[in-house]
Amino acid sequence: MKSKFFALLGGTLLSASAIAGGYQVNLASQRQIGMGHTGTGIETGTSSIFFNPGAMAYLRENGVTVGAGAISSHIAYRAPEPTSNTAEADNDFGTPFQVYGVYGINDKLKVGLGIYTPFGSGVRWGDEWSGRFGLNEIDLQAIYFQPTVSYRVSDKIGIGVGLVVAVGGVNLQRVLPLQSQDGQEGGLELDGGANTAYGFNAGVYFQPTEKLSIGVDYRSRVNLKVEDGDVIFSDIPAIAKPNFPDGTTFTAELPMPSTLTLGIGFRPTEQLTLAVDVSRVQWSAYESLRFDFSQPVAGSTVSETARNYEDAMIYRIGGEYKVSEALALRAGAYYDQTPVQDGYLTPETPDSDSRGLSAGVGYAFTDMISVDASFLYINKTKRTDAADKSGGVPGTFKSTAYIPGLGVNFKF
Repeated sequence: MKSKFFALLGGTLLSASAIAGGYQVNLASQRQIGMGHTGTGIETGTSSIFFNPGAMAYLRENGVTVGAGAISSHIAYRAPEPTSNTAEADNDFGTPFQVYGVYGINDKLKVGLGIYTPFGSGVRWGDEWSGRFGLNEIDLQAIYFQPTVSYRVSDKIGIGVGLVVAVGGVNLQRVLPLQSQDGQEGGLELDGGANTAYGFNAGVYFQPTEKLSIGVDYRSRVNLKVEDGDVIFSDIPAIAKPNFPDGTTFTAELPMPSTLTLGIGFRPTEQLTLAVDVSRVQWSAYESLRFDFSQPVAGSTVSETARNYEDAMIYRIGGEYKVSEALALRAGAYYDQTPVQDGYLTPETPDSDSRGLSAGVGYAFTDMISVDASFLYINKTKRTDAADKSGGVPGTFKSTAYIPGLGVNFKF
């Protein structure tokens, strides 16, 4: 009982997103989503707070941006033969959002605040699918607050840094391989809010010519830690209740990995801007998932399972063409490597290599008010895995996502 329970429990705290490698979201700006989510090597307006704080110092006006997307993700599952049972996750619409504000102290010094959601998703498999002992439902939320300062050293070089203050929470539910006296299967729910955690975002922006610009950005690792989270059991048979005591709490840590990005921008004409970004995400920080319980659960106060994520690369390309002073058209694409090794696939992170295609449009109603609309389509490679190293659910997973978004910009 003890070993089987912990095999089921391992890996439940970190949710997969059907839209990015691991459990990232990567939807930080509607304008930049339209350009394949590039932005480190170009001026992106107020969203430079996220993409490269060094470029924020080049903003000509003060500004505020408010934007959000609506994620419609689809994750399908097929069990191994001979059963070959199928299931599809019933996912809620995710609503990642971003708010940015920038104010100029003088011509060289700018300050700003960004609020955005770089990690988080929700997956609902239900309580009847064949992998219900692995997962029924999970919600992960992380919100970053980033006060930022940027300084233009010269006409060609800008530097910037932002303090990241992160908050979040998690809720997961799953079925236990136990039956109560009335035939109901046992249930487990883990629910907790993370302590405030800290990190930073730093960038350098270099524009050697009017047509060429280069940027480097580093977003540090942030560790979200849940302490005294609630462990809730349901429909536990009387004979097993001593192994699943009421009032149990848990502690666990969620690593939000660091990202290093190099970006290049090129403007062959005044109307056309091209951008390329290459990122390395240090997923190797996620070596294992450990739960510490306040009292023995299934005979032990500790559960730890290996994850052994690998560092992964993301390659992005995008462009913007200004049809007129008011209208801009955008398009982009990217390839996002999965950090999940063979043998470690789980229903919370049914991850595989991702390909994304995007399009967008920007329209300025006045000199002070403009809107950005975007649409992103993501197709993840179908992946079959034995999940023999992670305590996950063996089988084949396939994920896609459709993400429209809208942002409004105000200048003053």
